[in-house]
Amino acid sequence: MQIKDYIRSMGRAARVAARSMARADTGVKNTALRLIAENLSDRRARLAEANEIDLAAARKNKLDAPLLDRLELTPARLEAMADGLTQVANLSDPIGEISEMSYRPTGIQVGRMRVPLGVVGIIYESRPNVTADAAGLCIKSGNATILRGGSEALHSNLAIAECIRDGLHGAGLPGNAVQVVETTDRAAVGELLALEEYIDVIIPRGGKGLIERVSNEAKMPLIKHLDGICHVYIDAHADIDKAVAVAYNAKTQRYGTCCTMECLLVAEPVARTALERLGPMYKAAGVEIRGDEAARKILPEIKAATDEDYFTEYLGPIMSLKVVSGPDEAMEHIERYGSRHTDAIVTEDLGRAKRFLAEVDSSSVLVNASTRFADGYEYGLGAEIGISTDKFHARGPVGLEGLTSRKFIVIGDGHIRK
Repeated sequence: MQIKDYIRSMGRAARVAARSMARADTGVKNTALRLIAENLSDRRARLAEANEIDLAAARKNKLDAPLLDRLELTPARLEAMADGLTQVANLSDPIGEISEMSYRPTGIQVGRMRVPLGVVGIIYESRPNVTADAAGLCIKSGNATILRGGSEALHSNLAIAECIRDGLHGAGLPGNAVQVVETTDRAAVGELLALEEYIDVIIPRGGKGLIERVSNEAKMPLIKHLDGICHVYIDAHADIDKAVAVAYNAKTQRYGTCCTMECLLVAEPVARTALERLGPMYKAAGVEIRGDEAARKILPEIKAATDEDYFTEYLGPIMSLKVVSGPDEAMEHIERYGSRHTDAIVTEDLGRAKRFLAEVDSSSVLVNASTRFADGYEYGLGAEIGISTDKFHARGPVGLEGLTSRKFIVIGDGHIRK
């Protein structure tokens, strides 16, 4: 079958499945999720075997270390996939929720009902756990989905898809509610982006090149973020022990994620105290620091930062550093160089914390906590389908509610408009 015909057939099947999913009972959807979680747990050896095929090919093709890290399904990540689906099953079902019902002067009742988006297309790279996370959220929110993972994770994604399909069938739901594109032909992406007849929204997850392509070519609405240039600002009123712990964790807990800190900002009054502790810790962890002149006076061994460094999402053991005069300069820096993803302040000053929360225009803003918490699982969403830095419809980690919309409903008793 030609790529265009293949993708269109997936779209038609997804549209049919979406109608079944929209009317599926909560209990049935939860049964499917728990069956999929059981399949993932029971078939861990098979999943690890498929993942190793992908990893071996990736190593042979000299895939970058951050991408290798994203590709690997460790035992902990396999367990987290199953746990995430169970957590989604335990969440309240938003579909059918009616709110804001009120009587109008004419006697009609007007309210709003939460409904699925329909068919969700997701294009992603490297991380095969996205296959399970995305499927789980789409199932619970009553959507059908078409998933196009990266060619480097094909075997892993197909093995996970088998677990999903069997779980759907076991619960009496259509297997086509979750479809994984089985070809690695890049033309499939272009065909998906032109499938506005069947796909209601597209979500890209991956590198800047992928997201720019999807943004330029998609014929349907999309939920996206480009870069994850995340900041931690250590305020002059910070508890230094907390600041050191947060700044170190935000960079080193995991390098290849979009909520990893890429730039550390430190207020001048505490810069020497904080950096004389953090510098050796980052060095021991193998992190390369690129700092401004004030930072290099404290840590003379670090490299000089360029303007481009502050615009860079490293996704690896490199970070930028700047000493600032205070919260105003810190927030100005974030406004200029940030990507509106995730930014944090460490301070004991309640007024400054409130200012930071109100004035930093990012999808997640944290006080005295690592940026690495900006994650659907950590936010109690069960899982996430991606992070949105858009301001309309969904913002931040996109969970169940982000995959729904609301429509107006009207209840009358033979009312007519005069």
